[in-house]
Amino acid sequence: MNNAEIITIGDEILIGQTIDTNSAWMGTELNLIGVRVNRITSISDRSEEIKCALSEALTRADIVLVTGGLGPTSDDITKETLAEYFGAEMVMNKEVLAEVTERLHRRNLQMNENNRRQALVPDKCTVLMNRTGTAPGMMFVQNEKIIVSMPGVPYEMKHIMSEHVLPLLSGKVAGRVIMHKNIMTYGTFEAKLAEMLETFESELPENIRLAYLPAHGVIKLRLTAAGGNDDRIREAISMQVEKLYGIIPALIYGEDEVMLEEVIGKLLNERNLTLSTAESCTGGRIASLITTVPGSSGWYRGSVVAYDNTVKTGLLGVQPETLRLYGAVSAETAGEMARGIRKVMETDYSIAVTGIAGPSGGTPDKPVGTVWIAIDSERGLVTEKHTFADDRLVNISRSSYTALNLLRKQIIST
Repeated sequence: MNNAEIITIGDEILIGQTIDTNSAWMGTELNLIGVRVNRITSISDRSEEIKCALSEALTRADIVLVTGGLGPTSDDITKETLAEYFGAEMVMNKEVLAEVTERLHRRNLQMNENNRRQALVPDKCTVLMNRTGTAPGMMFVQNEKIIVSMPGVPYEMKHIMSEHVLPLLSGKVAGRVIMHKNIMTYGTFEAKLAEMLETFESELPENIRLAYLPAHGVIKLRLTAAGGNDDRIREAISMQVEKLYGIIPALIYGEDEVMLEEVIGKLLNERNLTLSTAESCTGGRIASLITTVPGSSGWYRGSVVAYDNTVKTGLLGVQPETLRLYGAVSAETAGEMARGIRKVMETDYSIAVTGIAGPSGGTPDKPVGTVWIAIDSERGLVTEKHTFADDRLVNISRSSYTALNLLRKQIIST
């Protein structure tokens, strides 16, 4: 019993009003005990949809976890639908009724019929007490397969999973281990990285899989291994990680979900160095990323968002002649911005970014997505030109992370 499916119920999920964070949390926790989630399905609050999704899931999975539709209102139909599906009668559970009554009493609320109905459960289920809300969890067993229905409220679902479901499943999958290792990369695109790792992938052992997870230019390489021995799996993954460092050393910036801004902070802090930023097209995005890192005040001095050219000339010392001859989006302007902010803030390193985020403002020579990045330090000035996308938000994000990665490479090259 090591494979599961998750079914989330609710029109609010399907129309985008609510983001399904429950499945992500359950997937993580199930993975830790050796249960693999093979499919996640979101469905509407309709009885026929619930029954159909459940029937399909039971043809594939040993464990089916259902969330949503257990509230006290008329649109919460999951409990009654499950009773019909399993041929059960609804009965009043005294323990649940006592829990609901006590919870309402503590809040100085009167019991009404809707609250009382929360204690009605199918007589063929095992009740999983919910000490954080009024809707209990319910577990059914059919043909040695486990079906668990839980509230959609995240903290209630987590309580039932942690107190009842995970301990139960842990005992049934004892001896199986699933382990992940994440290698964080930046500096190329997914198709190119896959080409570089083609031979590496073809030589992977049968019990290890590689996944590419791109976001904002960062590509997370996730190695997943399954087996019955912690030490052997850990050793097998370590061997593959060592191979990756040998193949793409320049692209790897860290491991295990670490972000570029965290790596930058660690590098600067270890070397007792300081940083400042001057941003035009990114509008403060780099500063925002940096200041999410705890302790960044120890190595980050501040930023100037020089969106208008008068700010570039007035605060950063960009020469009007530079703007006239080369334009705001140029190596020359980026370089003077970097030198200017480093001088004003008196820092060891500085980043400057200027570009055309879009969707308008591009020219044949400088299309939307054209960005110049400059890094200044006592070692000198480094500038790079990049052409990203025609999407404004993508350009802002990619420019910011590319600037941080360029800084990282400059620091580690000393």
